[in-house]
Amino acid sequence: MKTVPVEKAVGMVLCQDMTKIVPGEFKGTAFKKGHVIREEDIEELLKIGKEHIYVWEPEPGDVHEDEAAIRLAKATSGAHIVYEPPKEGKCTLKSLVKGLYKVKGTLLYRINSIESVSVASLPNNFTVEKDQKLAGTRVIPLVVEGNKIEEAEALCEKEGPVFEVKPYQKLKAGIVTTGNEVFKGRIQDKFGPVMKKKLDYFEAEYLGQKFCPDDMELIGEAIRSFTREGADLIILTGGMSVDPDDLTPGAVRKTGARVVTYGVPVQPGNMFLLAYLGSTALMGVPGCAMFHRTTVLDVVLPRFFAGEILEKEDFIKMGEGGFCSTCPECSYPQCYFCR
Repeated sequence: MKTVPVEKAVGMVLCQDMTKIVPGEFKGTAFKKGHVIREEDIEELLKIGKEHIYVWEPEPGDVHEDEAAIRLAKATSGAHIVYEPPKEGKCTLKSLVKGLYKVKGTLLYRINSIESVSVASLPNNFTVEKDQKLAGTRVIPLVVEGNKIEEAEALCEKEGPVFEVKPYQKLKAGIVTTGNEVFKGRIQDKFGPVMKKKLDYFEAEYLGQKFCPDDMELIGEAIRSFTREGADLIILTGGMSVDPDDLTPGAVRKTGARVVTYGVPVQPGNMFLLAYLGSTALMGVPGCAMFHRTTVLDVVLPRFFAGEILEKEDFIKMGEGGFCSTCPECSYPQCYFCR
């Protein structure tokens, strides 16, 4: 590339998009790459701080920023992801489906360690909607050495794409609500509607809700009844504290289920339980889920419906970011919680 003063650039072709920013009002492209500079453009270019333009005279092996952005987007994109044409030197990756966004963090780190390469992304295990923006790829200069892009491509060729979106599976789910106070009609069940709404988001096949007194055998039979119906998930509400009358964790253990965790380093949701009875997941939900819009359950459900089997280590990692700020207006998942 060579530099040309704007006043002498009439008739020349821009080799980059020119961005205009008006604080608080506008940010966008004032002149697109390929635009032929006219006499009337000079004053506008000067106003946006462009006293010179670049004329690209490529050296062998050089890659323009637009091509580099496309190649990085193509290399890093995995299943259910599409990328848009470059704009202002950047390609934006978008999700083709509603699902769970996965990021290979170590691979992303290695790619961003390549000089002049820049790939920015939403965090791992982010719940996303169809057409949601996920990541952006670009290089810092207008022109970059081709071997740097080739290095990033080689990493993805060897280790697979950096990004993918796992669509939610169509699974069967039921709810078991325990506690004499509900079973005997002393208080109205408030858990069921909340849990049903969460299941509806994933379009689960709802098998219904069973009510049980504080009796381990009856709780166990309710669990086994749902497994006979083919339940992939059973949510258990009530009886999750350490009080003598709270028997749900004991009932889960008596079924022979493999308990992954009872208690997690996440607030709200410390007393959460996850177990597996064969291929059926059992999730014990503490009472805080009736009060707080977002708890550890909202972190676990997307991963479950995306087909993941969670283990103890997954919950240990949630400790960093696991303290919810309980904002007056909850914006989850657009926040740090359990990231």
